Amino acid sequence: MTNVIVAGAAGRMGCRLVALIKDSNVLTLAGALEGKGHGALGADAGETAGCGRADVSITDDLAALLNRGEVVVDFSSPEATLHHLRTVAQHRRAMVIGTTGFSPSQLEELKALVSQVPCVMSPNMSVGVNLIYKVISEMAKTLGDEYDIEVIEAHHRLKKDAPSGTALKIAEVLANAVNRDLDQVGVYARKGLIGERKKGEIGIQTIRAGDIVGDHTILFGGMGERIEVTHRASSRDTFAGGALRAAQWVVRQPPGLYDMMDVLSLR
Repeated sequence: MTNVIVAGAAGRMGCRLVALIKDSNVLTLAGALEGKGHGALGADAGETAGCGRADVSITDDLAALLNRGEVVVDFSSPEATLHHLRTVAQHRRAMVIGTTGFSPSQLEELKALVSQVPCVMSPNMSVGVNLIYKVISEMAKTLGDEYDIEVIEAHHRLKKDAPSGTALKIAEVLANAVNRDLDQVGVYARKGLIGERKKGEIGIQTIRAGDIVGDHTILFGGMGERIEVTHRASSRDTFAGGALRAAQWVVRQPPGLYDMMDVLSLR
């Protein structure tokens, strides 16, 4: 059994993680974490998640939980995740990070910390999305410079960062495949008389509406044909399930930064 601590246990993703762990035969809910002053502190994590009593109270003391937990799964905010990672590094435990929206300086600190502990970090824990990373890289190499590339992503109205971390990862994969610098060719908005599309552009477009869990489409547009690859998530369970698969895997790894491609042996 793998003993898992869920950070952000009262949030949308945290609740699904708690529920899936509670139903698992190979995972144990070792702890549930929320920030100081959160309204769910002291409540039972399972009841908060709507999956029945789990006999695990939500707390704000990660250090105390790490006495019995092997791995922390975190889908919170960049600031909270970094705070948790500092504590995890001190206690030499493992971590799975699904948080997105880190600044360059935050990423620099994160990479320094994970030299001390094993950590899986991925903007999207879905098995399907990570398989798409591999597929679209080969497609981009084969199609070459004569096909325009666009990435379109859609999420719910409450998502704070844009474009999504997954869309940015997709764009990075595509740029690397065709030997382009995304910082130079990425186009994130178009308005007005902008002229013809520049050769080599990679467009990344954002939609925010309603309760969309997460849609990502990669469009390759050539003269006379268009190829589209789309992934649509209909439930957060696809991300939660992937994160828990990563949690089982990462506790057996040496210190370092990994992603879902490593977990799924897609390298």
